[in-house]
Amino acid sequence: MDYKYINKIDSPADLKKIPIEELPAVCAELRDFIIEALSKNPGHLASSLGAIELTVALHYVFDTPNDKLVWDVGHQAYAHKILTGRRDRFHTNRQFKGLSPFTNPMESEYDAFIAGHASNSISAALGMNIGGERNVVAIIGDGAMTGGLAFEGLNNTSMDKNNLLIVLNDNHMAIDPLKGGITQYLVDLTTSETYNKWRWRLYQVAAKLHLIDERKRQALVRRNNNLKTMLSKQPNNIFTGLNIRYFGPTDGHDVMGLVRILREIKNHRGPKVLHIITKKGKGYAPAENDQTVWHAPGEFNVANGERLTANGAETPLWQEVFGQTLLELAKKNDKIVGITPAMPSGCSMSIMQKELPDRVYDVGIAEGHAVTFSAGLAKAGMLPYCNEYSTFLQRAYDNIIHDVALQKLHVVFCIDRAGIVGNDGATHHGLLDLAYLRPIPNLQICAPRTGEDLKQMMVLAETLDGPIAIRYPRGRTPIETSRSHEVEYGKGVKLRDGKDFAVLTIGAIGNAMSEAIEASGRDIAHYDMRWLKPMDEDILHEVGSKYKTIVTAEDGVIAGGLGSAVLEWMADHGYTPRVIRLGVNDQFVEHGSTKELYQLLKLDKQGLCESLLQVPVK
Repeated sequence: MDYKYINKIDSPADLKKIPIEELPAVCAELRDFIIEALSKNPGHLASSLGAIELTVALHYVFDTPNDKLVWDVGHQAYAHKILTGRRDRFHTNRQFKGLSPFTNPMESEYDAFIAGHASNSISAALGMNIGGERNVVAIIGDGAMTGGLAFEGLNNTSMDKNNLLIVLNDNHMAIDPLKGGITQYLVDLTTSETYNKWRWRLYQVAAKLHLIDERKRQALVRRNNNLKTMLSKQPNNIFTGLNIRYFGPTDGHDVMGLVRILREIKNHRGPKVLHIITKKGKGYAPAENDQTVWHAPGEFNVANGERLTANGAETPLWQEVFGQTLLELAKKNDKIVGITPAMPSGCSMSIMQKELPDRVYDVGIAEGHAVTFSAGLAKAGMLPYCNEYSTFLQRAYDNIIHDVALQKLHVVFCIDRAGIVGNDGATHHGLLDLAYLRPIPNLQICAPRTGEDLKQMMVLAETLDGPIAIRYPRGRTPIETSRSHEVEYGKGVKLRDGKDFAVLTIGAIGNAMSEAIEASGRDIAHYDMRWLKPMDEDILHEVGSKYKTIVTAEDGVIAGGLGSAVLEWMADHGYTPRVIRLGVNDQFVEHGSTKELYQLLKLDKQGLCESLLQVPVK
């Protein structure tokens, strides 16, 4: 498509050449470009559509990349990528060897900080701003403001000397927009360049005459905020309460208005918040009308909004098995509750939420709180099934140790998106959970190979004491061609016998390994361990005494996982087989489809088969 404006924008310097009155047309072109691109190459649509005017205004006003824009989660940064020299490569976004799914400093100097997990922008931007003369802007959504790290950053911002600008991109009306003449007057007043210039000059004069110090200045700021609160009849908000100057709320889709406000406040001394109201999915009716689905809709028809899905019968998704099983358990046991940090539809806890809404708690983007909240529920006699994506559970590590495991509380952690997750890349792969959970005392860990295994593990978890972690991957469950072995506590299963050597796997990677063993033509024994903690010692004694070579395979980092556990056990019990560990080496894995990445890591059928063929029999 021939675009009048954006085809000529290769950097923010090109954007600044465009007259301000033509910026709405630039925004319209960006919106059309993103919609067209994502209809063929799926990505995060609705969030970026809602942040287009803000993105244009920020690059129009600030001197990027010298001035720093710190995005909180890169879902909203597609227009940013297009305006910063990546337009011609945008069709490769989230693809193998293509553009990163989120902002990434290794990809562009305009990407100030990596942005895959929420709520880190304020802390990072504050660190960049202290002691520097450049402008630094943290762009955070109201959803990310539910994270505890955001509040820690705000608290520090209010205490330390800085000139940080925080843009609160509010697309859920978390703070109601106010209307009326006096409110608009106060917005105009507090964003007035003249007002703030004289306000700062008066402070400087008073300071030189020793009539005021920093403590007195803070007191004056509080009085000023109280006066504005009184005049506007607007409740004091958290920002003014922390002595962070508050501007807004204002229309986040008025690009010319945003340019005016940003120009006027960018050089104000001290920390400040600009609160803008936006609409997720802005400018594309299907995305506006169903923001959850259109957060990441997959391929779609631009003209009619029809989403394109695969045809034919398919097995259920892993999360669907979780969601349906949780509902079945909850109907039988009124002590069972579900907890999720802002992922009810993603993890399919929405299935239970629909039928038993009073027993599902979506705590927002607050993974640590989700765990400690679950601990409190368990302490009160409830049985919480806490579902967190593997990559996000990393953020709650101390909560697992201190608040759950130390007290041996009965919390069931259902860990979704374990292993390779695909196009979201390094920030989202769930490759660390087996290694970081295994050292925690009292924590029991298992991983299903099939959908039926997952059901049985969730049922068994209800009867156990203490915390238990069940980790399972993204995608569809495998086709089950034979009757599943019953899941027993701490017990694995022998899937096939063999003479050459033994293979031990855990979780869904066991399916690819079964195919690899068949393809190798070798006489290999295969055990599905199922449990990392406690491990099946009967199996370990059997393979330790019978085989000179043992191969372990896991869809996680090698260091600290199943292979490490097997090596430790063999050494402790006097067995000396050669142990060959297959998994992910000491690296962060890039983005791409799960098929491409498992192939890259040699953890698909072909790669595993090649590894098996290289194992010496003697």
